[in-house]
Amino acid sequence: MSSDFEGYEQDFAVLTAEITGRIGKVPKLLGDEKKQMVANVEKQLEEARELLEQMELEVREIPAQSRGMYSSRMRSYKQEIGKLEADFKRSRIAYSDEVRNELLGDDGNSSENQLIKLREERAHLLDNTERLERSSRRLEAGYQIAVETEQIGQEMLENLSQDREKIQRSRERLRETDANLGKSSRILTGMLRRLLIRCCLEELKGWKLEKHFF
Repeated sequence: MSSDFEGYEQDFAVLTAEITGRIGKVPKLLGDEKKQMVANVEKQLEEARELLEQMELEVREIPAQSRGMYSSRMRSYKQEIGKLEADFKRSRIAYSDEVRNELLGDDGNSSENQLIKLREERAHLLDNTERLERSSRRLEAGYQIAVETEQIGQEMLENLSQDREKIQRSRERLRETDANLGKSSRILTGMLRRLLIRCCLEELKGWKLEKHFF
């Protein structure tokens, strides 16, 4: 089970390294070449998310007492994906030379105020995007904790149910033992009573014989 998870981890590490490298190239490209690079990154991000889903399925199959370490690693990987997605969004709206030329014009007479305004709008958009991503990560982390808590609670209830059954069986065996002991005690008491009666009769018989002869 853990070997499958570690295999997915290795694939995830290789894939995220490739994504990081390609994201860094996006702002430097133009035209069709840039579009192709963006499409490649989107595809690889989707593959990375699918890997995370596979890893989550593996973690759910791991016993609860060993699951904590893997759950912590999963949270780290999800944060890494979130950071890559944020970097990718920044790279797509970053100002390339082509955009600057369109804004400023070839003769450099475009309005500087327009450029400043666009930069402010871009910064505002990035800030809102990061807030949404942080909220999404918090919600996802809360959901994961709730799922793990539910699984642990269910396992505890199952263990308590098993313990209750063991206690009930022990009580039944104890009652059976008490009943057997009571029966044995009655048998022994009867045997002792008969033995005492026999001894008394023999002693009485011997006393009568002595009296007869004397």
